[in-house]
Amino acid sequence: MAEDEPLNIAIELFQDAYRHQMKGELEEAVELYRESINAYPTAEAYTFLGWTYSFMGDFDAAITECHHAIEVDPDFGNPYNDIGAYLIEKGQVDDAFPWLEMATRAMRYDNPAYPHFNLGRAWELKHDFARALTSYRTAMEIDPQYKLALTGIRRLQAMFN
Repeated sequence: MAEDEPLNIAIELFQDAYRHQMKGELEEAVELYRESINAYPTAEAYTFLGWTYSFMGDFDAAITECHHAIEVDPDFGNPYNDIGAYLIEKGQVDDAFPWLEMATRAMRYDNPAYPHFNLGRAWELKHDFARALTSYRTAMEIDPQYKLALTGIRRLQAMFN
């Protein structure tokens, strides 16, 4: 077996899992992400498995998979943000802040605006509207096309007008 064959198999399984996930075939996606992880564990596969569990409403399982992702690659920012987002969904807003802050400092992150947006959500839930507005604006500075951040800014601005 070639040295890179397990990784290639894992990538193929990951891509299949993602296709199933996007079609709403969540059980199939879980199985394929698990097979991908068994072939070659990556932080991405664990994170996307967690994301699938979140679609199924199982935030505890999602958080567990994000912890596995962090063990594999502590520089990957997505699982930190996702843990924060899942904690917000569970109503544990105070617990979300450290995870979201860590996500903003991650060395490797494809969507660095996300943790700033989620910080905005968390601050808004805590009724700290000034910090929420700052977080939403930071998200917009990073990604000027981020419509959810713009919606957050407009919602807060409307409150003050």
